[in-house]
Amino acid sequence: MTQPIPTRAQVVQALRFSGLEFLETLRKLPPEHFEKGCYEGGWNGRQVLAHVAAIEWTYPRLLEIPNQAPAPAAGRDLPTRTAEGGIDAYNARQVEKRAGATVAELLAEFEKNRAVTIAAVEGADEALLATPIRSAGGATGPVASVYQAVAVGHVLGHLRDIVGRDEG
Repeated sequence: MTQPIPTRAQVVQALRFSGLEFLETLRKLPPEHFEKGCYEGGWNGRQVLAHVAAIEWTYPRLLEIPNQAPAPAAGRDLPTRTAEGGIDAYNARQVEKRAGATVAELLAEFEKNRAVTIAAVEGADEALLATPIRSAGGATGPVASVYQAVAVGHVLGHLRDIVGRDEG
């Protein structure tokens, strides 16, 4: 059974609530908590936060994917946005660019970018949000469902990485 496509209002609400949860939870942590290793690639909490802050600016661009490629015909792949060198190389570059950023700066970057993401989704029509795509990270489905997977689920997954699965 297929999941219903989230509406624009549902996506916006999920973006707002997950963004607030992310910011409120991380602002309560002491600075030294972000220096703990917590991710399979060896990133510490600050590096995971840098990754989340960096990728948040890409989420409004999910709305551009359907217009960048022709609609898929039978047997063709979904319209996709790709990252130069692959997603892992892109992520590493973005984290490295933010190596000197403080936790407060990274949280501010995420907050600013999340507001842009929300505004972009608020301006999208339901037909666009129902268009199937594949994100650079490989999430597939209607644009609205991809938002739920990456801008909500992926971000909250990294929140658990930073906080620690036993603590939050």
